[in-house]
Amino acid sequence: MMNYNNSGFLNSIPEVTKNLLIINVIFWIASIVLPKINIDLTDLLALYYPAAKNFNPIQLVSYMFMHDTHSVTHLFFNMFAVYMFGRALEQVWGAKRFLIYYIITGIGAGLLNILVAFVRIKAVEKGLSSGVIDQVYREGWQVIGEGMNYTGLAGQLNLLINIPMVGASGAVFGILLAFGLLFPNIPLYIMFVPIPVKAKYFVVGYGLIELFLGFADFRGDNVAHFAHLGGMLFGYFLISYWKKEDAKNGKYFW
Repeated sequence: MMNYNNSGFLNSIPEVTKNLLIINVIFWIASIVLPKINIDLTDLLALYYPAAKNFNPIQLVSYMFMHDTHSVTHLFFNMFAVYMFGRALEQVWGAKRFLIYYIITGIGAGLLNILVAFVRIKAVEKGLSSGVIDQVYREGWQVIGEGMNYTGLAGQLNLLINIPMVGASGAVFGILLAFGLLFPNIPLYIMFVPIPVKAKYFVVGYGLIELFLGFADFRGDNVAHFAHLGGMLFGYFLISYWKKEDAKNGKYFW
């Protein structure tokens, strides 16, 4: 018989939450290392607009395990949120339900981001000739690489089609919503704000900020705000569905 020491940091984290942390870190490291042998994981696994040359349906899942490789902050803050809030959800829901929730909210975030991109693309295309539109779709970033250097509407179209999305933020915002619903009165401390805020107010406030930033669409803002809202929206729908199904079976959702 063997005795295992379960007092370590990783062993104290629920299984799905722990594996999500590990997988995301592995993908981030691989995204830095593999380009040195001419394997670009961003081209393969980041989420592209469906009309882009690099799009693949599997990206609706794979993108949420990819993060910005220019610094560790994108990965760190997403994984910190998964660790802080995800483990509480997993302990209440169990591993299977938590994993389903994480994946569905991540996919939902990607779908809403694509829908918003579609609306914006159609608005931009109204001001361009069919030849320019066809070239941007056909050649992607190559049009800039060849010195054509589109600006204005053509440049906007190129960005909307050919800039991929990466990150677990959509699923993270789904987690934040669920935490606010399950533990509405738990006080949370926001960075640089010394006053605690109840989880329910934190979630509502964060959602409203993302909604404002999404519609404002400030120049230079490369954050997919509508993807964050997509994670919250799909999370709300899924939680509402589970509550009804559990009630039918004589169970309490929480």
